[in-house]
Amino acid sequence: MGTPADRRKLAQSLPPLADADAAAIERFIDAIWAENGLAGASLAAYRRDLEGLARFRPGLVGLDRGALFDYLAMRTRAGYSPRSNARLLSSLRAFYAHALRRGQRSDDPTALLQPPRLPRALPKALSEAQVEALLHAPDAATPHGLRDRAMLELMYGCGLRVSELVQLPATAANLRQGVLRVAGKGSKERLVPLGEESQHWLQRYLHDARPALLAPLRDPAGAQALFVEPGGNPLTRQAFWALVKRCAAAAGLDPARISPHGLRHSFATHLLNHGAALRALQMLLGHSSLSTTQIYTLVAREHLKQLHARHHPRG
Repeated sequence: MGTPADRRKLAQSLPPLADADAAAIERFIDAIWAENGLAGASLAAYRRDLEGLARFRPGLVGLDRGALFDYLAMRTRAGYSPRSNARLLSSLRAFYAHALRRGQRSDDPTALLQPPRLPRALPKALSEAQVEALLHAPDAATPHGLRDRAMLELMYGCGLRVSELVQLPATAANLRQGVLRVAGKGSKERLVPLGEESQHWLQRYLHDARPALLAPLRDPAGAQALFVEPGGNPLTRQAFWALVKRCAAAAGLDPARISPHGLRHSFATHLLNHGAALRALQMLLGHSSLSTTQIYTLVAREHLKQLHARHHPRG
């Protein structure tokens, strides 16, 4: 298996990109940007994948299946991961589908190429004791600390994505009914029940901390976000990421092993461990497909195996 040095050497050994291939790639990038509105990082990944193949074997539009197979095999020998090669194949499928639509080809050279088998990575969940330590890390005697505690409680208590948490509007929570209205992926809304702890800390934040953070504003009622910085700006994803890392360090946990998404994984895993139904968990997480939720059953099963090994006399 190749090393990172092997992969750098390979990239440096390939010839420069031909002008015709550069133009074909640029037309494709412009087209998928116009059709799908992809983010800059996604477009850069497409460009990088296609340029690598075109440098390996010029004449990108007219390449046959054998050339694509040779390139994938060469990358495998150089140590590129199955996940990286699967993403490359996805880029190639999109490129040659575009070439077919434009009449530049009469066939699709990726049609019979199989993506590499990907290892199924299990979500990393915290233990219940670790979550408790993390939740107690903020100093709730200060407005910032009270806000941070409320955010962590909602993240874990409602299983939110980071983007969902920081984009919550001030009107998202109905404390009388005990529910939170969440705008998930694809602008799909869902109602998530608020537990007693989440309600308690959210109530305290709304009563004590949020007004203090908005005090410098001439019109505090104009602040749209639920969780704000001083001056009314919403907390960003990056700021919340840094917040979680600080709280992890304060709680005596390894910040490198703690992430905001880990709280969402912990929410799902702990619910399953305590007997929640998979379909109910799907609704709470906002997954469009039950197959996405099912990966947490593997985490719960692994937890049960560890308990058995640790406590059973025949473990």
